[in-house]
Amino acid sequence: MSAEEIANKLWRLCDILRDDGVTYHQYLNELTYILFLKLSEVKEFKEDIPKEYQWSKLVATKDNKELFDLYRDMLANISTKAKNATITEIYTNASTTLRKPVNLRTLITAIDGIDWFEDTERDKIATIYENLLERNAGEKKSGAGQYFTPRPLINIMVDLMAPQVGEKWNDPAAGTFGFMIAADQYLREKTDNYFKLSAKERKFQIEKAFSGSELVQDAHRLALMNAKLHGLESVIHMGDTLSEEGKKMKDYDGVLANPPFGTKKGGERPTRDDLTFLTSNKQLNFLQHIYRSLHKRGGARAAVVLPDNVLFEDGDGQRIRKDLMDKCNLHTILRLPTGIFYAQGVKTNVLFFERGNTETGNTKKIWFYDLRTNMESLGKRNPLARNHFADFVLAYTGGIAIDKVKEKYDGKVSDKKREKINDPRWQVFTREAIAGKNDSLDVGLIADESLGKNGGGDDPIALANAAKTELTTIMRELDLIINELS
Repeated sequence: MSAEEIANKLWRLCDILRDDGVTYHQYLNELTYILFLKLSEVKEFKEDIPKEYQWSKLVATKDNKELFDLYRDMLANISTKAKNATITEIYTNASTTLRKPVNLRTLITAIDGIDWFEDTERDKIATIYENLLERNAGEKKSGAGQYFTPRPLINIMVDLMAPQVGEKWNDPAAGTFGFMIAADQYLREKTDNYFKLSAKERKFQIEKAFSGSELVQDAHRLALMNAKLHGLESVIHMGDTLSEEGKKMKDYDGVLANPPFGTKKGGERPTRDDLTFLTSNKQLNFLQHIYRSLHKRGGARAAVVLPDNVLFEDGDGQRIRKDLMDKCNLHTILRLPTGIFYAQGVKTNVLFFERGNTETGNTKKIWFYDLRTNMESLGKRNPLARNHFADFVLAYTGGIAIDKVKEKYDGKVSDKKREKINDPRWQVFTREAIAGKNDSLDVGLIADESLGKNGGGDDPIALANAAKTELTTIMRELDLIINELS
């Protein structure tokens, strides 16, 4: 069976379990508990699992009630009995949402009956698991979409950041660890799965090159499993980056992230005492954390997904943008199309910047690419794909096509080459021009043809339609915040 066929089979099992009151998100957690035990046998680390909870023990237990009792006992006690840190973390506070022993039997029998290897195919488990994570993110009722960034966007961000062997990369809002896994895969492709590296270099890549932090325990569990399946022994903290714990996360060569949308619950401010501007806006606080977490030795860089309000918010928002442009070379902003995240109305961007050696004057000009205006409708029927970024990549790299960027691009931005790109979506603004707009970065969008010339001019009908569209977007974003606070 192919990875896609196995993923389909595992996903359909959730439909069987629906009468047990199990949601898709709960099912994925349940599947993680069981798959990890099977994984320990397939990948030959079952000695890390206490003998009484090993996969062979579950499969050999024929009575459904005895199996169910053993499974519940395992979930309650394996985290304290196991000596492996990853196992302890994955099963911390684990509990089952299953109520019928026969449904547990169904899951175990189905997983045990799958041929996880084929002679002509590498280990498929990691691919299957990511497929399930993506399907879960598509189930809006689960809320899991907030932890999943579209894979094509992740890959483009990684390609343009061009990680190097020996560098330390971090995601302070790790979700299911997708950014770091993509960065790892990027380097594995360049080094023959790390076989071209020395034993010391290989150990560094597997254990220390990629790290993250995740606040939500379910997402943290999925991140640990995802990393393990991809051959990583990464440190993924469970905690709040915006608390005192986040002060330890620093000195990175690179950061890739998509911080959570919304405000901190109750509007409280972060407890960090090392952030200059403390606001209730989580994205602004994450942005501060990210550019401060990069080292100042030269070459430290980041690509971060942020909503539109970060570009124009007054007060602390303006001060944080100015601080960012002082401390870093904010060289590129990609205005993303709508409809690519689980919340359709949210408008987002990717900010690309490099930490300077000094604390002031690092941003001289900012290039903007508008991938939003007059863009085709994206969603489930027309999902975001790598080719949607082809023209942006060409502009960003100064002429290297999307299919060649992995081979040739080294992450260095060349203004001379960028200036030669002839694309109406590609615009540049000097730091002085940005300062003249009160440091607002809400620029770089081309005229929308549907509003007439110059975005509608003074046409009252066009202006009313534009205001109505903007109000709808604001209401959707408010809904997001309300849902998060509830």
